[in-house]
Amino acid sequence: QVQLVESGGGVVQAGGSLRLSCAASGRTFSSYSMGWFRQAPGKEREFLAAVSWSGMSTYYADSVKGRFTISRDNAKNTVYLQMNSLKPEDTAIYYCAADPSFRNFLGPGEIVLESWGQGTQVTVSS
Repeated sequence: QVQLVESGGGVVQAGGSLRLSCAASGRTFSSYSMGWFRQAPGKEREFLAAVSWSGMSTYYADSVKGRFTISRDNAKNTVYLQMNSLKPEDTAIYYCAADPSFRNFLGPGEIVLESWGQGTQVTVSS
């Protein structure tokens, strides 16, 4: 398994941008697909984006397509989520996750992944 630590959350005004980072420990980071999820109060966890181990394949939820970009730097054991044009409804705790299989991020149905971070809060004010 890899251990994951998110950072980069905070408070931003609507229309602004944030870049989240997720640092992974372990020498096998480059063999893992990575993804981002979020959970708002009173709502279910929502898939946002995933990237394959090589970075060549990405997949986005419709709700963030065109606004959010996932990327990774295997030399730094880090995955990023660039978030632009933020809206108040983007307010949530954001989590990164890791799994050996890219397909496991895609659903349908319950998504079960190997490792999760503890989350970072993003608040978008109107």
